[in-house]
Amino acid sequence: MEARTCDGSAGDVDYGSVGGGYAAYRQPDPRIAARILAALGTARTVVNVGAGAGSYEATSLDVTAVEPSASMRAQRPAHLPAAVDGVAEQLPFPDGSFDAAMTTFSVHQWSDAAAGLREMRRVARGPVVVLTCDPALVRDFWLYAYAPEVLDTEARRYPEIAELTAALGGRASVETVPIPLDCSDGFNEAYYGRPERLLDPGARQACSAWSFTDDATRARFGAGLRRDLADGSWDARYGALRQQPTLEGSLVLLRAVPD
Repeated sequence: MEARTCDGSAGDVDYGSVGGGYAAYRQPDPRIAARILAALGTARTVVNVGAGAGSYEATSLDVTAVEPSASMRAQRPAHLPAAVDGVAEQLPFPDGSFDAAMTTFSVHQWSDAAAGLREMRRVARGPVVVLTCDPALVRDFWLYAYAPEVLDTEARRYPEIAELTAALGGRASVETVPIPLDCSDGFNEAYYGRPERLLDPGARQACSAWSFTDDATRARFGAGLRRDLADGSWDARYGALRQQPTLEGSLVLLRAVPD
């Protein structure tokens, strides 16, 4: 397992440095939240691993959040319980402590994704639900034409779906999650029809893959996208996305239950 930073971050990103404005841009989208809640089924007690600022924690459930980053724990809203300081690979709970386990936009940041998923399986009696992105699909997004380094990073960091299902065992299903045009959760593909939003440095910082790029890459991206928006090139190629209600991109929801 990788050493933790001063902030406590345990993966490949130090959220003490880049996570300060995360909660302002990464608001849970209710339509995605509904799919996660449905996947949890009849569970009443749920552990949320890599919980961050608390996105997608249903207040109707008894949720125990686990998050290593002090910066992210500090951004949890007052109506949510405080998160446990811990890492996915070593969950501090006995076997079968919860009805279900969940993780959203987190598994790609763990030092050992398979170990973390095995821990989730160990502590959950029922379903384990994982919201993640399929690395085979991330480069299909228009952003690849402007900042290929960002999506190459995402493709490298996200575990293969087959690896995730193998680590969880049991019976697994994987479904594509449609991304709404007005999605309130600001990951890269959430701006598929609102390209101007990605010109905001805060929006980019809330997507961890951008932290792997240098100033020159970010400047080249901004200049290229501004130019193409101004002269109509972006809209000529991708403008139909501005009216497309949803995008079926790389976002997927994995659900695994014991045999």
